[in-house]
Amino acid sequence: MKQINLKKLLSAVDIPADWVGIREVYEANTTRFVRDEKPQANTRSLSHGLMVEVLAQGQFGYSASSRMDEMSIAEAARNAYHQALAASKYAFYSFSENARPAHTGSYVSPVALNIDSISAGEINDLLIKINRELKVSDKVISANAYAIILDVSHRFVSSNGSDISQKFVITSLEMQATAQEGSETQTRSNGGRGNARQLGLEAFNEEDALTAAQKVGAQVVELLSAENCPTGTYDLILAPDQMILQIHESIGHALEIDRILGDERNYAGWSFVQLEDFGKLQYGSEIMNVTFDPTVISQLASYSFDDGGLKAEREYIIKNGKLLRGLGARESQIRSGVPGVANFRASSWNRPPIDRMANLNLEPGTSSLYEIISSVEYGIFMETNRSWSIDDYRNKFQFGCEYGRLIENGKFTKTVKNPNYRGVSNSFWANLSKVGNKDTFEIYGTPNCGKGEPNQIIRVGHASPVCLFKNVEIFGGA
Repeated sequence: MKQINLKKLLSAVDIPADWVGIREVYEANTTRFVRDEKPQANTRSLSHGLMVEVLAQGQFGYSASSRMDEMSIAEAARNAYHQALAASKYAFYSFSENARPAHTGSYVSPVALNIDSISAGEINDLLIKINRELKVSDKVISANAYAIILDVSHRFVSSNGSDISQKFVITSLEMQATAQEGSETQTRSNGGRGNARQLGLEAFNEEDALTAAQKVGAQVVELLSAENCPTGTYDLILAPDQMILQIHESIGHALEIDRILGDERNYAGWSFVQLEDFGKLQYGSEIMNVTFDPTVISQLASYSFDDGGLKAEREYIIKNGKLLRGLGARESQIRSGVPGVANFRASSWNRPPIDRMANLNLEPGTSSLYEIISSVEYGIFMETNRSWSIDDYRNKFQFGCEYGRLIENGKFTKTVKNPNYRGVSNSFWANLSKVGNKDTFEIYGTPNCGKGEPNQIIRVGHASPVCLFKNVEIFGGA
């Protein structure tokens, strides 16, 4: 990565602005994909550029450039300045420099093993081995595995003294198998698209990967002869790899303050949550505790500062079921008067930051997995998201899972296929009956949450224990 002197570029900006910031983003993406033991993709891409942000007459303007010389940045600053002036004519809120607090500091992903020590050939060999392990029988008609390695660097300087550098190492190892018998087809994966973490070489441990592949292969064949999930109102236990979607859709997006203010209404919808609900709304049962936590080691969206320079700290979003904070960064906090968090994030150098989820986690409770299962007279245990649908208010939802297990009289009895459930966000979380302990807690991350116009695909982390919900509408695929 070529070193850019951001402070020198900042000093070359000559406009009568109240505040100027420059954000540099470098990202190298390496992807390997193998399907049915044959390599399909071996790619590497690079993105590197600068975003200039300007505050003038109470409004922010933005202009990006992939040319990182003084003349280009000065031109970008002028463009951003004129954009801010144009916006000021139609402003409904006027900002000051306190929307961009001055901070200095750094962050580096705490990886255990240097990712540079593995070669492209070694990654491909591992993916081929995973493909072979997935094919546990002739009924497995297709298998695939892919690996992603990301090397990401952020740097931010501003006219009021911010100087922040952050470096992220991100890896993902995914696998999937499809099996068929007659007209029946089933697909199973190792957690859906949720295995992205801030990990190094440890993410590609061969023994762990092949063990996971054997399990995925065995379960996809098992699903072929399984009965359809029963239909009715039953107890529902969700594994952590499905809880991450439940948290993401019915808590995360619903609590983004810019969405509540209406900024996303035309594109991604609104929210059933209102500004006056913060500090008052009982979002779920009293054992529901949700945190914004950018400090979790190895989680996908851990960082020290957001893209507006605000220091990131662990905060309770929901405590004992009561809604306390929104997922709104400094600008949204100022506009709404609602307490928020450091989640002003941009997907790349050519996008302005907006309110985004980061690490949003359901905190562990006190129940063991055995205690949760043994408490269920009749219900379904569901793993791994397969499909999702939720309305524009992030309220009514319907989710499907890859793998289900029937529970009768406190014990697993048989596997069921095509398990689905539906609900309404507030009442669903009110039916949260048991929360698993730390032994059931798992960390996941999804690399492809979309939001904003123009669209921004960003990385989000979620972690959760196993959870039990009472009186949920469940249905199968029959």
